[in-house]
Amino acid sequence: MNTLSWWTRLYPVRGSTWWPLPLRVIVGYGFMEHGWAKLARGPENFTGILAALHMPFPGLLAWATILTELIGGFAVIVGALVPVVSLPMIVVLAVAIFTVHLSNGFPSIKLQSVDAQGAHFGQPGYETDLLYLAGIIALVLGGPGMASVDGVLLRRKAVEVVNP
Repeated sequence: MNTLSWWTRLYPVRGSTWWPLPLRVIVGYGFMEHGWAKLARGPENFTGILAALHMPFPGLLAWATILTELIGGFAVIVGALVPVVSLPMIVVLAVAIFTVHLSNGFPSIKLQSVDAQGAHFGQPGYETDLLYLAGIIALVLGGPGMASVDGVLLRRKAVEVVNP
């Protein structure tokens, strides 16, 4: 199997499209921001949260989540191997939905009150996680677009096949 056929199997829908760019930037940045927040607060804090949720191997899962969010988010932003990095990203979202957010209902924003100190919100639901899932699935099905690492590699391989 040549490299071009591997890439075309990875991305069944291709073309000179720009629509994925803003979606890649917001989904990738969102993941990286969450990973950076966990790292900045100290991975041991996130490990404690996972332990409180009775997750197995909380230290290992904490680092796996942080690295998935940072590396996966960066890969999505630049459009590199999105179908590959999307799998662990989807797992992270599914775990977050079923262990934390599902019991809080659907809405991500729950205004509880407003006073002199400002607005006060309740715990977020699973709405945002579903939006991230939809964004990742759209990028996997629609391809990385023109302004992406994979888009550049696909175009180069296509030229090599046409002009060996």
